[in-house]
Amino acid sequence: MLKTDERLDHLLAQSLRIIQSPSVFSFSLDAVLLANFCRIPYSKGKIMDLCSGNGVIPLLLSSKTKVTIDALEIQPRLADMAQRSVEYNELSQRIHIYEGDLREATQQFDNESYSYVTVNPPYFSTPPAGEKNKNEHHTIARHEVMCTLEDVVRTASSLTKQNGKVGMVHRPERLIEIIDLMRRYRLEPKRIQWVHPTPDKAANTILVEAIKDGKPGVIFEPPIFVHEADGYTKQIKEWLYGTD
Repeated sequence: MLKTDERLDHLLAQSLRIIQSPSVFSFSLDAVLLANFCRIPYSKGKIMDLCSGNGVIPLLLSSKTKVTIDALEIQPRLADMAQRSVEYNELSQRIHIYEGDLREATQQFDNESYSYVTVNPPYFSTPPAGEKNKNEHHTIARHEVMCTLEDVVRTASSLTKQNGKVGMVHRPERLIEIIDLMRRYRLEPKRIQWVHPTPDKAANTILVEAIKDGKPGVIFEPPIFVHEADGYTKQIKEWLYGTD
């Protein structure tokens, strides 16, 4: 099951395990935030997770829905890790991992066939040449090397059925760009939530949910605070470790 330098980690509050490795990009709190933010369908439709990495979001969502979850990841090693994690947790009938380029996703999957599309995309523009050589897996996960924000939004919209939803986690400094691109590709932002490291610090993460061909009008959800004086806030602790 495990390959060189891999480990089998507990997946937070869930009774699941996930394969990770220090030499590739491991999942972060952002994935947990997105999985808890999205209002996914419970029993009807199907879900697509783009930029899936090692499959953390499909695994997290699996306890919140009964529908099929497809996941697309461009890096072969990460897609392989995701597939083996799915198999380890005996979820192969519900979660399907695909290796592929999201820019070509409409050649691999039917247009407008998903009720909900989730995505935790690269946050930053293409790095300087010197940075590219540090760790290819990290570079692709964090920087727009294999896809741009516009590629992500265009593909998410193409795969989402009319009145379906797209959920994205990103950085606040790109919110205006995200809204502009979403509207350009028929996605109307309907819910936005800011995530702050502490109550006295500016937000460093943004969660956005849009409806395809939805009517204008957005709700700003109460902000999320990650840390307080003695560690994680109660909300974050519950998401990470569950309730007592």
